[in-house]
Amino acid sequence: MGFEVPLWRGIAVFRIASLVYAAALVMQNFALLARPAGAWTVVAVMAVWTVTATYSYAEPSRRSWGMVAADLGVAFACMLSTGFFGGDAYLAVAPPLTATWFGAAPLAAAVMGGRRWAVGAALGYGVCDTLLRGEVTPAVISGVVLLLLAGYAVGYMTHIAAEAEQRFAQAVELEARTRERERLARSIHDSVLQVLAMVQRRGAEIGGEAAELGRLAGEQEAALRALVGVEQRPAKLTGAETDIGALLSAHASARVTVSTPATEVPLPSETAAEVDAAVRAALANVDRHCPPGTRVWLLVEDEGDAVVVTVRDDGPGMCAGRVEEAEADGRLGLAQSIRGRVRDVGGETVITTAPGEGVEIEIRVPSKP
Repeated sequence: MGFEVPLWRGIAVFRIASLVYAAALVMQNFALLARPAGAWTVVAVMAVWTVTATYSYAEPSRRSWGMVAADLGVAFACMLSTGFFGGDAYLAVAPPLTATWFGAAPLAAAVMGGRRWAVGAALGYGVCDTLLRGEVTPAVISGVVLLLLAGYAVGYMTHIAAEAEQRFAQAVELEARTRERERLARSIHDSVLQVLAMVQRRGAEIGGEAAELGRLAGEQEAALRALVGVEQRPAKLTGAETDIGALLSAHASARVTVSTPATEVPLPSETAAEVDAAVRAALANVDRHCPPGTRVWLLVEDEGDAVVVTVRDDGPGMCAGRVEEAEADGRLGLAQSIRGRVRDVGGETVITTAPGEGVEIEIRVPSKP
């Protein structure tokens, strides 16, 4: 993974710097070594393994659990050799021959396997150092604590970084899919939808069997618009808000044209539900009182502090005072199903109509509760 590259480079630098430090300690305490030639041989082995490990961990294809096991094995072997080549006099004033070089192997194990491997390697270090010294000394405890902290931190950071990279990859993939879907939607809109709309219009003008063909083309147009438009904008924003534009887009059909802003239009979920119910009631009135084939236009406008939803049809319309007469006669469709719902959420409804000019219902609701 990409995030691991800096970690492996950092471990490589740490390994090289620690090798230099271990060699300096051997040189500084040369007189205390029980077998100086053997101690320098251990340093040489550490140098060869530093080159090998740096090369092996540099490429993802060469990183394996076998390599991690070998890394830990070399580190522990070099450390335990201190008892034979260094002796008690050396250990009394200096750390094992590996010094901090030992820490590179547990860090590599932490990157590969996570925190548990780092903790296991640190505890193993404590056991081996105790065997070398014959007792648990402050130096042993300090070494174990430092390895635990460093290994646990690296292992935890690796785990978090892996999750973050996975989520980033998923986000990039989702964005790529969304862009491709938008591209296809534009293509469909520029070709297929326009052709279907033309067939629908011409079929209605010609009449007869062509009118039926036009009706079917209109249904397919509505289905395609829903596929490439509505599904891209989920109705839900959060638990408290709903995108009213996406919610009302579900009413699109062969005879209902829905126009909404390109961006989300958030409304309190309760308000959005009441507006949707009012729009349904308005569309039901068109079905009930207008001739078949009556067209309806549904427009959503975001004015910042308020949202305006307009439902307009090209039906026969109504005479002045007809709404009040219907309410007086007990027909409460407009009064309760539309005006009442909108009033309950703090909005207002304006109905404009005239004979032969259809009906226009304007619903205005506040954007905030």
